[in-house]
Amino acid sequence: MPAPAIDRSFERRLALLVNGGGAPLLRGGLRGVEKESLRVTPDGRIATTPHPRALGSALTNEQFTTDYSEALIELVTPTFTTSWELLQYLCDMHQFVYRHLGEERLWATSMPCRIDGDESIPIAQYGSSHVGRMKTVYREGLGLRYGRVMQAISGVHFNYSFPEKFWEPYAALRERAGSAALRSAAYFDLLRNYRRHGWIVLYLFGVSPAVCSSFLRVRGETLPAQSGATAWEPYATSLRMSDLGYRNRKQAGVSVSVNSLDEYVHDLTRAISTPYPPYEALGVEVDGQWRQLNANLLQIENEYYSNIRPKRVARSGERPTKALLRGGVEYVEVRALDVSAFDPVGVNQAKLRFLEAFLALCLLRESAPIGDEEQEALDRNHVLVARRGREPGLVLQRDGRPARLVDWARELLDGMTGLCEILDGDDPARPYSQALAVQAEKVRDVARTPSARLMHELESTGESFFDLAQRMSSTHKAYFLELYPPNTARLAEFQGGAEASLVRQQAIEAADTGTFGAYLARYFEN
Repeated sequence: MPAPAIDRSFERRLALLVNGGGAPLLRGGLRGVEKESLRVTPDGRIATTPHPRALGSALTNEQFTTDYSEALIELVTPTFTTSWELLQYLCDMHQFVYRHLGEERLWATSMPCRIDGDESIPIAQYGSSHVGRMKTVYREGLGLRYGRVMQAISGVHFNYSFPEKFWEPYAALRERAGSAALRSAAYFDLLRNYRRHGWIVLYLFGVSPAVCSSFLRVRGETLPAQSGATAWEPYATSLRMSDLGYRNRKQAGVSVSVNSLDEYVHDLTRAISTPYPPYEALGVEVDGQWRQLNANLLQIENEYYSNIRPKRVARSGERPTKALLRGGVEYVEVRALDVSAFDPVGVNQAKLRFLEAFLALCLLRESAPIGDEEQEALDRNHVLVARRGREPGLVLQRDGRPARLVDWARELLDGMTGLCEILDGDDPARPYSQALAVQAEKVRDVARTPSARLMHELESTGESFFDLAQRMSSTHKAYFLELYPPNTARLAEFQGGAEASLVRQQAIEAADTGTFGAYLARYFEN
């Protein structure tokens, strides 16, 4: 297998970045986390109770909300300039949640607990307002189109934007004037390179190689049995990100380009405005009951599943694509992280630091447009690593040629060495270089990957996947309830925010006028 060409432009940009100031330019980017977790009963089944009122309104509390299911809590942090501040805040959020769960707990893994069928997964409820009904009807549509079980899979999303002070030197590197268009183009460079290289995130951090057999029965899928109640792929890293989970086969016909902002918006807009006969057959409003928002390929932009998304904070009632066209890309959302059963909050600092450096690599490397043939190969690479990433000698496709996963991974990590040194600056602990070294060990020894660790845990204890996840869920609950001293000021802040959110929901419901159908028509016209 021939060695890949050296990326001279990346080396030049890195050198210019160092000469232009180095660490101060790259450090201090804004990062945040969205962490999903199923609420489960003491016997490990999905909770059927309402979203805890003490957490506020799932509609209007931006920090404590729900995702697809009423039982799928989503914790959304503000943004921070350091990973340790972010994780401390996320820890405080978990402590607040656990004080209001009673006997319930948060499931410690991405792949769900025991499932009795689609109907055992309650769809999230957001009240009687038009916007609240729209969120629930959208989820009804997802359930009809893809099944509710897929929507019960949870994950961790990492949101990141480069520091403001980075962009002027970056514009000089590219010999272009700094502007919102330049930033958007740079972020789309990043998106394309993440599509090329993002499989490494699954290898390094995937921790869903096994599932509860009940998940497969409901999905109508089969995998080899690891034990009576556990199914697995022997070399899998992240079944969540495979075609068995989050990577939905039914969206194979939805192709969205990341070659430019205009192409991205064009392709998404086409998908949300193109009728699809199988969805038309399901019906939209039947006998006065809304089954889905519309019968198009996608109901709204968020239905498009991807490993990473360009984002901009939208104004009230503004669609995501309109927000991007208005102001350009503000940050990226990395959606490929499994919830780690080995970390109480589902993620850790080493992982976040690595991702920060990896995103810088993706932005600074050459990033040619992606054609249809290359995109198909990249999609296959991601599925291969999700299902067979630990397989000895696994070969991926790179630029139309075979490439061994371990060789390609080593090259990527080597390319990050200088970036991590820049990010470390004068910190004697060298946290970014240390985070990179941890990942390099996983490439050197596959047994150090989280997916291998989870399989070793199952084999050494004799537990089923369900038993392991149940044990870790109980351990995490005890950890947060016993954590001392609690951050009383932060907990009081959360309580005040929850109470205020309930008032905001009531105000929205009281202000509604007209019919729900008219509200939807206005939304899509905009």
